[in-house]
Amino acid sequence: MTTPEIQQEIERTRERLGETVDELAAKADVKARARARAAEVKARAYERATKVSGSVKDRTADVSGRVKRSQVVQRRWPLAVAAGVLVVGSVVIWRRRKT
Repeated sequence: MTTPEIQQEIERTRERLGETVDELAAKADVKARARARAAEVKARAYERATKVSGSVKDRTADVSGRVKRSQVVQRRWPLAVAAGVLVVGSVVIWRRRKT
């Protein structure tokens, strides 16, 4: 090997060694790893909470719609009975007058 080749090899080795040292330093930095893990957990929890919130809103809207429809039916029921009584009463009065 020539001197320039040896110098290039030394430079490549230094670069790889520097990368390895950086990786080891990152693994040794427990605080930073804990923060990163906490951020991941927080992001997942937020995502799940958003899904659950949407699901609850959908269910609430569905139940609310059912209740409103039920209330409309309950409100219309007396009106239908009153209309029926009015029609039957009118028919009875009309027949009595006719005879």
